[in-house]
Amino acid sequence: MSEPPSQPRIEFESHADPAMEAGVYANGLAIWHTMHEFTFDFFVSSQPPQEIRTEEGERVIRAPHRLVARVRIPPSSVFDIIRTVNENLTMYEQKFGQIRTPGADTPLYPPDDPGEDAGPAA
Repeated sequence: MSEPPSQPRIEFESHADPAMEAGVYANGLAIWHTMHEFTFDFFVSSQPPQEIRTEEGERVIRAPHRLVARVRIPPSSVFDIIRTVNENLTMYEQKFGQIRTPGADTPLYPPDDPGEDAGPAA
């Protein structure tokens, strides 16, 4: 008796439109979903953060961002994406060391003490 043929190996081959090959830079991400898809909105800071006051007098830090890419994927692909990102983060940290993020107590803007970032007095 012969064994049934095995499943062929799949080789993924990607091609990019030359206009897209350089990619885009993003330093922010928002994810939202509907029943049928997840949407990944990638943003880049477009202006420095500025403090404003609302009509009610509340202090707010406004940080404008520009959408640079929107990617929609089916819910069935989300776990594959998470797994792939995790695998790549592990490989990155093995090669370059642990990724460090700012502490939760670090203010976004402005610093608590305006002289904090001024450096040594001249």
